[in-house]
Amino acid sequence: MFVITGITGKVGGRVGDILLEAGLPVRALVRSAEKGASWKSRGCEIAIVPDAADAQSLAQAFAGATGVFLMNPPNYDSERNFPDIVSSAKAAAEAIANAKPQKIVFLSTIGAHVREFNLLNRSTLFEHMLANAGVPVACLRPAWFMENAAWDLAAARSGRIESYLQPLDRKIDMVSTKDIGRAAADLLREEWSGVRIIELSGPQKYSPRDEAAAFAAALGRDVKAVEVPRAEWEQRFRREGMQHPEARIRMLDGFNEGWINFQCDGAERRTGTVELAEVLSELAAGA
Repeated sequence: MFVITGITGKVGGRVGDILLEAGLPVRALVRSAEKGASWKSRGCEIAIVPDAADAQSLAQAFAGATGVFLMNPPNYDSERNFPDIVSSAKAAAEAIANAKPQKIVFLSTIGAHVREFNLLNRSTLFEHMLANAGVPVACLRPAWFMENAAWDLAAARSGRIESYLQPLDRKIDMVSTKDIGRAAADLLREEWSGVRIIELSGPQKYSPRDEAAAFAAALGRDVKAVEVPRAEWEQRFRREGMQHPEARIRMLDGFNEGWINFQCDGAERRTGTVELAEVLSELAAGA
C-alpha cells in the first residue's frame, strides 16, 4: 500500500496516477471525504487527516504502508521561525516513528541545504525532522517548478509578464510537475537504506525571456518580459495580503544571486524530459 499526501495537487496527483496505472494499491491522504471522492471512485483507500499536525491520525494513515509520499504543507506567508512547519514536521516524524512505513519519499526543494534565511528553509526543517525517523528516507529536491508560470498566464495574454526572476536573460534550473511526480513514483518503488538526496532538474535551464518566448508561441502573439524592481517587492507582496514577505523576498534573492542552487556534493542527480514549451502550451490551452 502506497500512501500519497497532497494527492489533490499536481505532484501528488501525478504520483497517484502513475501508481494506479501500474496496478498498485494507493491510500489517498486528504483533508475531507469530499476531496477524496474522485480518488475513492478510482479504487483508492481514503485516509482523512484534516490537520497536518495530528500525529495520531497521520500514524493511522501511514500504518502498513510500503511507502509514503510526503509533502510539506504549503504556506508562503508563515512567520519567520516557521512555527506551522515545525509542528507539522514534528507530527510527521512522530507518526513515522510509530507506524514504521517501509520508506518515505519527501518532496523537498532545490536549496534545502542553504542556511541563509529564505522561504525554502521550510523544507530544510522538514528534512532535519525526517533524518532520524528510523526508516529509509529519500529527499527529492526539484528545481523551480515550470508550472509556476501559471501565475503569469493572464498577463501573458495581454502581452506583458512581470518577473521577479532577474536579470531577464539569466537561466535557472526548472522542472515540470510531471517529471517530479514520475521521479517520486519511481523512488517509491526502489529499495535503499538510510537517507538519500535526489536533485531533479528539467532537460535544460530557462530564463524569464525564455518563458515569454514560450508563451508567445503558445498564445500566437508577442509577449514581453519586464523586471519588477527589487525596491517594489515588499510593498507589492503586502498589497497582495502577505504579512511576512521577507522569506519570499530572500528566496527570490537567492535564485537571482545564485546562492539557491543544487547542493551537488553528496546528492544524486536526475533529469526530467518535459520542456517548458510543453508546459506553457498546456497552460495556454487550459489543460
